[in-house]
Amino acid sequence: MNDNTLEKNFEWLSSKEKFVVIDDDIDLGVGVHPLERNVDHYIRYGVINLDKPRGPTSHQVSTWVKKILNVNKAGHGGTLDPGVSGVLPIGIERATPAMRYIVGSVKEYVGVIRLHGDVKVSELERVLELFRKGRVYQKPPLRSSVRRKLRTREIYNFQVIEIEGRDILFKLKCESGFYVRKLAHDIGLILGVGAHLDELRRVSAGPFNEDVYLVTLYDVYAVKYYMDKGDYSLLKKVILPIEYVFKNFPKLVIKDSAVASIAYGAQLKRPGIYA
Repeated sequence: MNDNTLEKNFEWLSSKEKFVVIDDDIDLGVGVHPLERNVDHYIRYGVINLDKPRGPTSHQVSTWVKKILNVNKAGHGGTLDPGVSGVLPIGIERATPAMRYIVGSVKEYVGVIRLHGDVKVSELERVLELFRKGRVYQKPPLRSSVRRKLRTREIYNFQVIEIEGRDILFKLKCESGFYVRKLAHDIGLILGVGAHLDELRRVSAGPFNEDVYLVTLYDVYAVKYYMDKGDYSLLKKVILPIEYVFKNFPKLVIKDSAVASIAYGAQLKRPGIYA
């Protein structure tokens, strides 16, 4: 990925479709474009679209990133079980609080459900159709970090890609906090043969997905290795500006005269808004 590609993918930062331009005096000497921050600020306000490997916990991976980059803080945007791989957004230092917006975002997964017995294809298709879309009841499993209380979660789309023997390859788009293992268990329960989640990979979390800017722990290590040698060419290919977290959020542009008041906690009023 070259610098021109990176700039092109961040055109939304100045797109006229997102911002309404008003002819007024603006102090262009304040602030810089996110991609033009100095190295220290770029890292401290950076996020990484990390491809978590199977094995370690999400917390362990965040800690490794912190140690590799030699920063004071790093946090992830939504826990993945040790056996699950895929998209794990990680915020660095000042970008860490922004991860809460990823935790509550829509998630997508691909995985394999393995049945414990043989069933007729017609019966299997009937049961799978029950979970194609809509709200379902779920109780967190015994080994979970939240209170085991019955709750509902939304399935936006449950697509069966392939059925081979007792294995069901699927793609799932769901609400945050959805337990995919519980889905596999419930399908097996209704079929009367039992089932478990054999494999799972997260392919998207909010604006982050595995098709754009996805990097490995090795890539993160390479950034630090080359930076220590004075080579910063990999930095912006691995670490993204914090603004990427909010790329799909509605934009509100305020006047220069209102910035100081808002920064000190004043309420935002219409006279201080451009659009």
